[in-house]
Amino acid sequence: MKTFSVEEITKITGGMLTKASDVEITHIAPPLLADEKTLALALGEDEIANLSKSKARAALVPLGVQIDGLTTIEVERPRLAMMKLLNLFYVPPAVNQGVHPTAVVDPTAKLGQNVSIGPNVVISANAEIGDHSKILANSYIGSGVKIGINCFFHPGVNIGDRVKIGNYVILHHGVSLGADGFSFVTENPDNIEQARKEGEIKEGSQTKHVIFKIPSIGSVEIGNNVEIGANTTIDRGTIENTIIGDDTKIDDQVMIGHNCKIGKGCLLISQVGIAGSCVIGDRVVIAGQAGLADHIQIGSDTIIAAKAGVTKSFPERSIVVGIPAVPRKEFIKQLKTMKDAQEIIAKFRKYEPMLNAFEEAHNE
Repeated sequence: MKTFSVEEITKITGGMLTKASDVEITHIAPPLLADEKTLALALGEDEIANLSKSKARAALVPLGVQIDGLTTIEVERPRLAMMKLLNLFYVPPAVNQGVHPTAVVDPTAKLGQNVSIGPNVVISANAEIGDHSKILANSYIGSGVKIGINCFFHPGVNIGDRVKIGNYVILHHGVSLGADGFSFVTENPDNIEQARKEGEIKEGSQTKHVIFKIPSIGSVEIGNNVEIGANTTIDRGTIENTIIGDDTKIDDQVMIGHNCKIGKGCLLISQVGIAGSCVIGDRVVIAGQAGLADHIQIGSDTIIAAKAGVTKSFPERSIVVGIPAVPRKEFIKQLKTMKDAQEIIAKFRKYEPMLNAFEEAHNE
């Protein structure tokens, strides 16, 4: 069990200590779940209020919060301090040393120093695994894959052929990199092409046609210090590679289509769907369940709100909201217009009997 003094934790978090008593910290928890050896994390108003009901003798609190009789560590950025504490108490998954007996490693594969390969892992021909990287159980690494140093792959990761992965990359359960892109063509123009060109589907155009698969001969490139959440899928490019930039973090169940280029330092939240050939700038935030149509460009430092339906490109530093997505100011204007319309309709209904009576009198 890890044990820390409040002085040690204050130094680690960069906080300011107000000491009421000597406390040894063995755990961290919300105030209502904390005991005498637990540091209570009171990061918001509700948690701060719960400190009066807590058994904790010490708490991490925002700057300026002091509570009589309680040892407090005040921090300017509570979530940043919480991150440091979670890393302090974090226990990583168990990893076997070296190559597990049930793993299958092709003789042409190259493993760096201190590499861990878990049970039932398959490492295909000419794959390269960098120093200190760890690949947990039931993962598949395709032929010609290059993985950098200090990577950590959770169980059930699937990496297609020729995928390139940088250093310090974390892949969670069920990540799929390098599946074929969803790309097809018909011999004659289909309904989708007609709708895009003419804005309608004409009668008699629904003829039987064969759908041909377009093979994906590109691959996927993942930058350094990227983290990808469970069951997220990133398809390989048709000809060029699909690219994820350095320091980008991707949540669970995100879908990134073929040929996409995602910039550096982006945040993609759960269930985001990005269609093929999109170009996303640096430090873009795409909130949960937002969807992006194919072949659009999103400028750097843009925020796309949850469930937005993005059908066109937006410049840098945009804030995008709605279905179809529009700039935030325009969205607010639309809401105001709808509110004004409700008031106008209410007034109309109030005077509608008078208007009807007026019309009947002049129509006689």
